[in-house]
Amino acid sequence: MTQTETNVDDGAGNEELEQTDGTSRSDKSWYVIQAYSGYENKVKLSLEERIKQAGMENLFGEILIPKESVSQNRSGKKRVVSRSFYPGYIFIQMDLTDESWHLVKATPKVSGFIGGRHPSPVPQPEIDVITAQVEHGKVPINPKVSFEAGDHVRVTEGAFANYTGTVEEVNPEKQKVRVLISVFGRATPVELDYAKVEKTV
Repeated sequence: MTQTETNVDDGAGNEELEQTDGTSRSDKSWYVIQAYSGYENKVKLSLEERIKQAGMENLFGEILIPKESVSQNRSGKKRVVSRSFYPGYIFIQMDLTDESWHLVKATPKVSGFIGGRHPSPVPQPEIDVITAQVEHGKVPINPKVSFEAGDHVRVTEGAFANYTGTVEEVNPEKQKVRVLISVFGRATPVELDYAKVEKTV
């Protein structure tokens, strides 16, 4: 079955190509790329600059680094800091072509796409859930709970809600645990507040 293309006026005097099956070439899918942890913001800026320099803005949409605001006490002073929900991961909306794939893959501090050369797109409902959690996220109050390495836990809130995993490391001073969970088909260590996990039997 072949597809034909027609020029469609967008109402502003511009035209875009539309396929006869009703899908527009401007429709983009979400993919996940893995970056060096701690360099997510720099990677985002580099991607935006490289896309602009290459004149490939039409192939890319949003670049999303889901974050949450958390309260920290340092030296007796309380401050709110921004922290990534998915350390080392960036969501990017794009038309996947050889050119766009190579542009992203060749960006400094980018390890590659989750899924390799032929990554699978993240369903839009999952993206909607992530953005909603970021918009309505709350800073939890740390309860007096103890965990040990090897404990099996379930994440109760946040972007990883209902994920299960195993505690790798415990930081009682910061009331945090490092949990190994499966994210996008890969075993990934994630640092979480005590208040966001519960032990499972």
